[in-house]
Amino acid sequence: MTPKIFLTRQLPDSVLARLEGSFDISEEIAGVSGLVTIPADVVDESLLDEAGPGLRVVANFGVGYDSVDIAAATRRGIVVTNTPDVLTETTAELTIALMLALMRRVAEGDRLMRRRDEWALAPTFMLGEGLAGKILGIVGLGRIGREVARLAEAFGMKVVHTRGSGPYQELPLERLLAEADVVTVHTPLTEETRHLIGRRELSLMRPVAVLVNVARGPIVDEEALVEALEAGEIAGAALDVYEREPDVNPRLLELENVVLTPHLGSSTHAAREAMGMLCADALEAVLIENRLPVNAINPEAWRGA
Repeated sequence: MTPKIFLTRQLPDSVLARLEGSFDISEEIAGVSGLVTIPADVVDESLLDEAGPGLRVVANFGVGYDSVDIAAATRRGIVVTNTPDVLTETTAELTIALMLALMRRVAEGDRLMRRRDEWALAPTFMLGEGLAGKILGIVGLGRIGREVARLAEAFGMKVVHTRGSGPYQELPLERLLAEADVVTVHTPLTEETRHLIGRRELSLMRPVAVLVNVARGPIVDEEALVEALEAGEIAGAALDVYEREPDVNPRLLELENVVLTPHLGSSTHAAREAMGMLCADALEAVLIENRLPVNAINPEAWRGA
C-alpha cells in the first residue's frame, strides 16, 4: 500500500508534485504514517495520539524544532527530522537586511513617504548609522551566525560572539552586550535560552546599540524589550520573530525605531523549495526505503519496518 502522509500547510508546487508521486496525501491526520509540519505547529502527545500508532516520521519544515516534543516522539519510535543548511544564507541575508533597514532608517523613511509627510533634503534630515566600523555581537555562532559574520565583515564590521567556532573573538554574554553596537540573536530556543535577553541583559547594552532577532521570539523578553526601547535604553530593534507569534506586542507597533517582519528568515523561493525537498527525502527514507534519514534529530527512535 502507498504510505499516507498529512501536510499541515500548503507546500511549494514542486515539492507537492514529488510527494504526490510517492505518497497518498490524506486530508485527515488520523491513520497516517508521516507528517510534514512547520515550527508554528505544536507537535505534542495530543497530536501524536491523533495521528495514531502507525505514525513513523515527522518531517519538520524548518531548522528549529522547539515546537516538537522530541521525547514523546522518541518513546513512540517516531523519527523527527529538520531542514538544516539550506536556509542558512537566506536567513543571514535577512539579518543584514534588518540591520540596514533599522540603522539607515529605511522602514521609517518608507512610512514617512507613504504618509505623504512633508520633507526636504537637508544636512541633518533622518540621519542614521552605517555598518562599517561597528562591532557586531553574535549570540550563538552556529551555521547562520557564521554566515552573518561573513557578510558583516564585507560591510566592514568587527565580529565578536558568545559561543561557537570561528576566527572571531569569543566574549561572555555580559561583555558582548556592553561592547557591541549591534547584537544579533542566532541561538536555538531551549529552556536555557528562553528570555536569554531580558531586562538585565538589555540594561547592559549601550543607548546607541540595537538588537536584531531572527531566531525565536521567546529568546527575547518582549515586554522588557518594549520597556527598554520606550525608555531609550537601546537605540532600536529589528524583529522577524515574536514571543507569542503571530501576535505582536502592540506597543512595538507604535515605535519608529523598530523594524518588524513576519518571520521571513527563509522566505525565498529557492530556500523553501530546498526545505521541502529535504522533508520529502526524510519521508521517502523512512516510509519507502526503510532507512534512517541523514537529518534525523532523534536517531535513537529508529526501529525500522
